[in-house]
Amino acid sequence: MLNKPVLAESLIVFIIVLCVHAVVWDRYSWCAVALTIQAFYVQFKWDRLLQQGGAVFQFRTAANSGLLPASMVIPLLGIAMKERCRSAGIVYFERFGIVVASTGMLVALFLSVIAVGITKPVPTNTCILTGIAGSVIIYTMKHSLTVSEVIEVLEVLLIFVYLSMVLLYLLPRCFTPGEALLVLGGISFVLNQLIKRSLNVVEGRGDPIDFFLLVAVVGVVLLGLFFTVLFIFMDSGTWISSLFFHMMTAVLGLGVIMPWLYRLIQRNPLFWLLQFLFQTQTRVYLLVYWTFLAASACGVVFYQNAKRSSESKKHQASTITRKYFHFIVVATYVPGLIYDRQLLHVAAVLCLAAFIFLEYVRYFRIKPFGQTLRHLLSLFLDERDSGPLILTHIYLLLGMSLPVWLFPRSCAPKGTLAGAGALVPYSGVLAVGVGDTIASVFGSTMGEIKWPGTKKTVEGTMTAIFAQIIAVALILIFDSNVNLNSSYAWILASVSLVSLLEAYTTQIDNLLLPLYLQIMFMA
Repeated sequence: MLNKPVLAESLIVFIIVLCVHAVVWDRYSWCAVALTIQAFYVQFKWDRLLQQGGAVFQFRTAANSGLLPASMVIPLLGIAMKERCRSAGIVYFERFGIVVASTGMLVALFLSVIAVGITKPVPTNTCILTGIAGSVIIYTMKHSLTVSEVIEVLEVLLIFVYLSMVLLYLLPRCFTPGEALLVLGGISFVLNQLIKRSLNVVEGRGDPIDFFLLVAVVGVVLLGLFFTVLFIFMDSGTWISSLFFHMMTAVLGLGVIMPWLYRLIQRNPLFWLLQFLFQTQTRVYLLVYWTFLAASACGVVFYQNAKRSSESKKHQASTITRKYFHFIVVATYVPGLIYDRQLLHVAAVLCLAAFIFLEYVRYFRIKPFGQTLRHLLSLFLDERDSGPLILTHIYLLLGMSLPVWLFPRSCAPKGTLAGAGALVPYSGVLAVGVGDTIASVFGSTMGEIKWPGTKKTVEGTMTAIFAQIIAVALILIFDSNVNLNSSYAWILASVSLVSLLEAYTTQIDNLLLPLYLQIMFMA
């Protein structure tokens, strides 16, 4: 049987699904409800497989499968985007939202079928539910998608299958099935979009900022795959291998990624980036301020490592210490959201590429900094970093950045944004930067009443909700482009549900919580 935390987590997700579709009920709502019910049942099978060691790949063991909460993220994002763009009259992005929703449903259904297929004996009832949900989804797709859109959905599914086989084999214990669905599903969609746009380049069409995100994500993933395969046959810790790593990084960057980006934006990428970064005086001030914060974060890392004595090599940083970085990230993102969101968009892409590149250096022990990074970052490991990669800091960056990247700018009205949708770019700041941080700090220091079956406390959750409401009030005061327009009850409900989800989920909350809060705000 599922334990109480998993049941509570599933109930919260189901309530969120019903809340979203109470606002935007259409033919896709039936698909979402059917997918929710079958994912709940299939979650039994995944959890049993993980406990018995019967899964095909090695997943993160300190958590449940997380199939239900992960299965609903991409479909709900697509449905919310579709409705928002339909209201704005932007047909292209309305169709894009339908493709996103359909892709998310099909990928989640595929992962469910895998779990059912490898479970022995074959679970008859779950097979029937999966078949019904699949029939509803495929029937709806047949009557909603054009032929080209169906091909696009199948392309993403094919990329997802191949990426899953390669990355889950190469990176054991780095993901739960739900986290793999979110991360690999997102990468698959980005890769498909990049291929599609590269084959259909129209001069002057498309935002260079969006192309920059697509190329950067695909570029660092391909770079990692290339070196992973290469270092199977070489010792990555030698100076020769390290020199080869740096040379091939430069070759791939200048010989593949830069020309690819040039084809998309029709101008020199380096000149465009420099011109973009230093275009206004406000951007220069923001860059100087962010450089100071980055130096402060590095200072925290060095200071905490200096405190670690030789007698306490197994000492790990406390929860409060790790939350220092959450405060620094909030201080980084809030000025960017208020004064220049486009600059924040590009800076977050650059930071993501830098984080992943440094993780490659640490993982492959690339000289001269690989071993140093291993030593410095080992202090901040927790139970979620059970695989060969350290991903928690990358998840933190993604959780803060995804609401900014996924915000449908073309479908947003010019000028002041009204309603809860105005808070969409702030979803990461509220859910992770404020809510998760306050819940952890107050829960670990003053919390006494624990939620049933978890280590999280009621006091931490209540304080997190209160802190996020205060943060919304401050955003309303300092950001003149935000007008909540009497949507306070919906905002309170959204913040409360996501805070409860934080209390019960065992998935990477830095990644999951901002996406659910964004979905609620967009709806």
